[in-house]
Amino acid sequence: MDGNGRWAQSQGHLRTLGHREGSHAVRRIVRAARRLGVQALTLFAFSEQNWERPAPEVMALMELLREYLVTEREELLENGIRLRAVGRIDRLPATVRDVLDPLMAETADLRGMTLTLALSYGGREEIVDAARRLAERARAGELDPREVDEALFEANVPSVDVGRVDLLVRTGGEQRISNFLLWGAAYAELHFTERLWPDFDEADLYEAVAAYQRRDRRFGRVTSADHEPHPRAAE
Repeated sequence: MDGNGRWAQSQGHLRTLGHREGSHAVRRIVRAARRLGVQALTLFAFSEQNWERPAPEVMALMELLREYLVTEREELLENGIRLRAVGRIDRLPATVRDVLDPLMAETADLRGMTLTLALSYGGREEIVDAARRLAERARAGELDPREVDEALFEANVPSVDVGRVDLLVRTGGEQRISNFLLWGAAYAELHFTERLWPDFDEADLYEAVAAYQRRDRRFGRVTSADHEPHPRAAE
């Protein structure tokens, strides 16, 4: 969800106002995704690298996150939306965890849609953490290293608990995935838009989904059409 700061600065406002407008976009897109029948939506809300931003901005983001969790509680419950969080959430301040943890527990059995917030998250960090967990099990004698395969490793990557990524959307004009869902997005369809996140709306989401529907997802395989022999030249 890129472009909050640039959106604010382009209008002569502080970056924090852009983040607040970005939270309104989150509300719009969660509602639109649910109407579309999206089963799982993961939002890159705060990266592991974002801790390096100026302290006042980080504090404002944490307060905005807490406010979002408080104000959206009723909507999540009423619409059957399960809330999850991935990342090194132990780094989040207590003021956030005191709201986040109970809300995840309260919505754990809801099945209308799963909303995952990536918080203090990094794709490389997630892979390293998975490798560390498996290494610790091997050192404790609980796991034979020869048993480690793709399926076992994936079972230790929390972001793919809801499934591998089908469509990855990045706003703000940058054409890179910036350490987001690296394992799960191996075969994701990528959609980049110039739209800054605070301006991203339902029509933009529909456009991204429509573009996805036009893709031919082969996962390294070939389609039946590719098996057809090429027509012979007329002699």
